[in-house]
Amino acid sequence: MPTGPVVIIGAGPAGLTAAYLLAKQRVPVTVLEADPEYVGGISKTVHYKGYHFDIGGHRFFSKSKEVEALWTELLADDLLVRPRSSRILYRGRFFTYPLRAVEALFKLGVFESLLCVLSYCRARISPIPNPRNFEEWVTNQFGSRLFRIFFKTYTEKVWGTPCTEISADWAAQRIKGLSLSTAILNALLPRRKPKNRGAVVKTLIDSFRYPRRGPGMMWEKCAARVVELGGTVRMGQRVTACTYDAATALWRVTAVDAEGLEEVHVATDVISSTPVRELATMLAPHLAPPASAAAAELKYRDFLTVAVILRERHCFDDNWIYVHDPGVKVGRVQNFKSWSPEMVPDPATACYGLEYFCFEGDGLWSSSDADLIALGGRELVQLGLARAEDILDACVVRQRKAYPVYDDEYAAHVEVVRRELEASFPTLHLVGRNGMHKYNNQDHSMMTAMLCAENILAGRRVYDLWQVNEDAEYHESGDRGGGGATGLRQVPQKISP
Repeated sequence: MPTGPVVIIGAGPAGLTAAYLLAKQRVPVTVLEADPEYVGGISKTVHYKGYHFDIGGHRFFSKSKEVEALWTELLADDLLVRPRSSRILYRGRFFTYPLRAVEALFKLGVFESLLCVLSYCRARISPIPNPRNFEEWVTNQFGSRLFRIFFKTYTEKVWGTPCTEISADWAAQRIKGLSLSTAILNALLPRRKPKNRGAVVKTLIDSFRYPRRGPGMMWEKCAARVVELGGTVRMGQRVTACTYDAATALWRVTAVDAEGLEEVHVATDVISSTPVRELATMLAPHLAPPASAAAAELKYRDFLTVAVILRERHCFDDNWIYVHDPGVKVGRVQNFKSWSPEMVPDPATACYGLEYFCFEGDGLWSSSDADLIALGGRELVQLGLARAEDILDACVVRQRKAYPVYDDEYAAHVEVVRRELEASFPTLHLVGRNGMHKYNNQDHSMMTAMLCAENILAGRRVYDLWQVNEDAEYHESGDRGGGGATGLRQVPQKISP
């Protein structure tokens, strides 16, 4: 067990999980968080006039017993069991997701449904060989007509990339275990609960746990526990430099507050959940030019929420709805009361979160709050989800680097950076979504942090964190196969035409 302190960059799920587990073992920990107000990273909960906003929607469901146990340990009775409800909004009609055959037949109409079934049959009889892009893969699974109705528009809103330029590998991961036949069977046949929770297809779970006042409640409690155990959580501290002295095997981590005042923290180990691209610029000694250039090429998709408070008209009761209408820019609409009634203090009101996917600096991101609020209001009315006179208040929340982008060369770039870091900085540990440039869910990020804590406590790399995959499974480093596998979870990878 190390005698020196550990510095953790970032107070998101990964950073705080590592801090908590190390603090429980009496390891001195200091967490440095750039946000002056909120812990939780992308899993934070924003507060506005008594209302609570979940940034992105976070269902607390994991196939990992360790993760589920940690959630219970931290919040226990403050975790509600909530029904899962998500629907697709298409041409003014709601469609349950996953699709239900009878409902789709009724709402699409007999003629359109027949064309969908014929399209599906054609795809099954004569599938596209070796599907290369997202459109080809989904067409093989659902048929071209259902692809255009239920996949194309939303996917292109989220990622800002045509479906013909997104890798088929991502579809295989994100829609794993589902096809039209699977959806029909789940609609028509009674489902038995699997004995093994890990056997559940995540897209089909029918309930999940959720903190009474949003996911930020979990991480606020976790941060408080770290402090109770003797650790330190410093808010509004932006890390600017991480200097490693190989002779002493010690780190000097420099952080700057909003007033420009510097603090320097000495540590035996550094755990980083900050974006790899930013971390690379902080390190000393500097990365070799190839690794530095590779880190600079990593890209991110950003995200903003227009949270609208309005009179309750019970327009929809889902956790969220996917908006497949190409005539609006909004991609998804949250209903925060459906996540937990305590998110909305006045039962006579509702609070919707309109989610817009963008790149930092583009037209949406750079729009004023007033313009974004006006856009959100117009689109709610256009979609039939609100009346203009019912809108009472609104605010805007921007989230930088919400999603790591996988372009043509992302895997090669990550591998170059990873090898350089492992060779030059043996006590630097990358965890979490942005820390590893992996499209992790919250529980996967926590698992990387759990295994990282085990490695630090053991004083050696017992586990290879890069082998935490989409099912939150992991392997000891000795179990890794050859061939330079990275363990990267799939997100849309842009491919060459």
